[in-house]
Amino acid sequence: MEGATGLRVLLCLLPLLTLQARPALGLATGRPRGSEKRHAVDTYYLQSVNGVSIKSLKVNCKVTSRFAHYVITSQVVNNADKAREVAFDVEIPKTAFISDFAITSDGKAFIGDIKDKVTAWKQYRKAAVLGESAGLVRASGRNMEQFTIHITVGAQSKATFRLTYEEVLKRRLMQYDITIKVRPKQLVQHFEIDVDIFEPQGISKLDAQASFLSEELAAQTIKKSFSGKKGHVLFRPTVSQQQSCPTCSTSLLNGEFKVTYDVNRDKLCDLLVANNYFTHFFAPKNLTNMSKNLVFVIDISGSMEGQKVRQTKEALLKILEDMRPVDNFDLVLFGSKVQSWKGSLVPASNANLQAAQDFVRRFSLAGATNLNGGLLRGIEILNKAQGSHPELSSPASILIMLTDGEPTEGETDRSQILKNVRNAIRGRFPLYNLGFGHDLDFSFLEVMSTENNGWAQRIYEDHDATQQLQGFYNQVANPLLTDVELQYPQDAVLALTQHRHKQYYDGSEIVVAGRIANHKLNTFKADVRARGEKQEFRATCLVDEEEMKKLLRERGHVLENHVERLWAYLTIQELLAKRMKTEGEERANLSSQVLKMSLDYHFVTPLTSLTIRGLTDEDGLEPTIDKPLEDSQPLEMVGPRRTFVLSAIQPSPTAHPIDSKLPLRVTGVDTDPHFIIYVPSKEDSLCFNINEEPGVILNLVQDPDTGFTVNGQLIGNKASSPGQHESTYFGRLGISSPTSDFQLEVTPQNITLNPSSSGSMFSWRDQAVLQKDGVVVTINKKRNLVVSVDDGATFEIVLHRTWKGSAVHQDFLGFYVLDSFRMSARTKGLLGQFFSPLDFEVFDLHPGSDPTKTDATMVVKNRQLTVTRGLQKDYSKDPRHGAEVPCWFVHDNGAGLIDGVHTDYVVSDIF
Repeated sequence: MEGATGLRVLLCLLPLLTLQARPALGLATGRPRGSEKRHAVDTYYLQSVNGVSIKSLKVNCKVTSRFAHYVITSQVVNNADKAREVAFDVEIPKTAFISDFAITSDGKAFIGDIKDKVTAWKQYRKAAVLGESAGLVRASGRNMEQFTIHITVGAQSKATFRLTYEEVLKRRLMQYDITIKVRPKQLVQHFEIDVDIFEPQGISKLDAQASFLSEELAAQTIKKSFSGKKGHVLFRPTVSQQQSCPTCSTSLLNGEFKVTYDVNRDKLCDLLVANNYFTHFFAPKNLTNMSKNLVFVIDISGSMEGQKVRQTKEALLKILEDMRPVDNFDLVLFGSKVQSWKGSLVPASNANLQAAQDFVRRFSLAGATNLNGGLLRGIEILNKAQGSHPELSSPASILIMLTDGEPTEGETDRSQILKNVRNAIRGRFPLYNLGFGHDLDFSFLEVMSTENNGWAQRIYEDHDATQQLQGFYNQVANPLLTDVELQYPQDAVLALTQHRHKQYYDGSEIVVAGRIANHKLNTFKADVRARGEKQEFRATCLVDEEEMKKLLRERGHVLENHVERLWAYLTIQELLAKRMKTEGEERANLSSQVLKMSLDYHFVTPLTSLTIRGLTDEDGLEPTIDKPLEDSQPLEMVGPRRTFVLSAIQPSPTAHPIDSKLPLRVTGVDTDPHFIIYVPSKEDSLCFNINEEPGVILNLVQDPDTGFTVNGQLIGNKASSPGQHESTYFGRLGISSPTSDFQLEVTPQNITLNPSSSGSMFSWRDQAVLQKDGVVVTINKKRNLVVSVDDGATFEIVLHRTWKGSAVHQDFLGFYVLDSFRMSARTKGLLGQFFSPLDFEVFDLHPGSDPTKTDATMVVKNRQLTVTRGLQKDYSKDPRHGAEVPCWFVHDNGAGLIDGVHTDYVVSDIF
């Protein structure tokens, strides 16, 4: 199928979301530009389609001492006599860093170049002015980031994409996992997954399997072997082996391709040294499981109603079943009030476990969210046990808190809650926070956990939430050691990563890396001190220099390079985690360290960008690859995508950049006023109108964490007839950011910076860029202006001028969201509330009161509404004519879709 832009070829790599090292592969051709579904692909028949064929798709994974280096390569050939558009679309783990990207065409290479984000931001801002998506990486799904780039490949040409990224594999539940979700839905001429593993300790087990293959076909196509330090897995199916049946042109490759392995633990010490860098892997075997003191602190506020509380109870019941008689436990519930099951630790006897399960089955939801009170009660129970009961002081103490919201009862100030929890725990035991869903401040939970020797994990609202909760518990169910410290001679070691851990769990691994001072290798050693089950644990590790020389002969430069890059990766990750918890000068110093290391080691991190030299779009912009900030939400950028042209290739003059008939992805408000909300998970839009009187001011966006606010005041249409409903439009917009003392007032006549303090005034005839404390305002003469907030979002205001024949006789404004993925999950407002992910279901389609339109039943936010299929207009690119956007229209001022009622959003002042 060929659209206005020519054939679109999609190279789609969709990694499994819950495991480490997990690219997934897919290819598609034939879908016109803009009509693709995120995870859907068309069938590709092996012969070329309209002259374009995908010659190969290969994933090469090299693992050296848990450090995984991936190279994804794909080659596309255009045999047609005119240019074709090609897209390379990859999803990689959020924990990975992109380190290189290149495109090669007809012998000419276009190479990625790492820059600090401040420099790259100039390009980003220019692209935002044009309403385009400058960043090529976005948060996607549970644990993924999506990288996409579109290019035009010239006639009789070929292009090769090559993406490199790296990460450290984490050991979970006794093994390292590499899961590749294969979903090409087509036959690929050269399809290959090649995994090469080198582990100096020796590989103890290696397996590979594919859920979509029969045992017989798996035996024929999956080659796996391991011996000593080396392991290898190769999956290279022929075209006939990919076919779903002997005469079919469709592919059976649809499911998981999984590689699992572990290493020998015969030696207590695993110290790896190369080129004055070292890595210490600590995961001793044959240790006795420690008994544990465990307190669960569970949110029972009203927002947990329905599936959340049902899944939470299911998980708790299963966890209680798995507790051992030597364990002690209690349960704390918090809504508006705080209650505990026993109020003190009790043994996990059969009788107590049965009583606790009955308590879990019976408890009901009530009230608001007294998170502070619930946590302090749980901490008090563990502290009391450690202080007054000697027999309870030796087990490993663990506190696990689950919540789906934010503190609304009792102490609600986040900084005070953090302080209260720190002062109460005082480093005695770890706190693990589980955040259920997206209606919470996950960064707050992360900081709280890391400050108290634990970690935070998001539990996604999905059918498998029970399994997610159990999966988390399994990781901490069996503590083997507490107060673990890996010690190194102070004069011999520089730049050490985290070497103190509150607890070590069965099936996991502690990894420490650092630099060894010059000429200090002969004195280098590692001492391990910890507390085990009723005894102290001590061990000393020395470097086996002969073994290291042997390893270097076997692996050479690859080993040296991997040990150093592993240290750099861990150091950057730790600095970024510390940066989340700091501010002011300390945060600036940490940012400086991260930036320097990111540039030195060519990593795309939250402080760097990768630009591709020689690759430009129609406006001369180079593509910019950015890593989303911590806790970014999977929201898409508004605006048409940018298609880049290889400077050695000229695009066909017949290729048109935009097909306006294709579905648009836009969130904004315009005209009378019509609100359009694009929902990425559904690839569809929702619409509603707000009917209010002229002069009314409506809140559009409000971020309670930063105070960033956008309000709009309505004006009437001068030409309204007597007795006719008066149409209203936005005639005044106010944008304020208290943190930077920034205010902007926009009307169809003027643009005023800080109007309350008699600031500068500009007209729409000006072309200007204004900057104040991290906020950049770009005025695009007689067209639009763009407001970019460094740590928040990017918005566009469109100017509508009256013109002859227009139904509106008053100049007015439109407001559009270009980028919101860095704003708080608590953002509210008629538009802001939709910055967080939204889900809905539509069914029972039937003719409506207007026979030309379809009515349906929609379930959204646990409410059932009647909606109508219709069209609204997006004027962000064409203020005069606009482009039609299909959407489901929600009646009665958005009742049931918006939080509360529309009058809740009426405010008294533009600021």
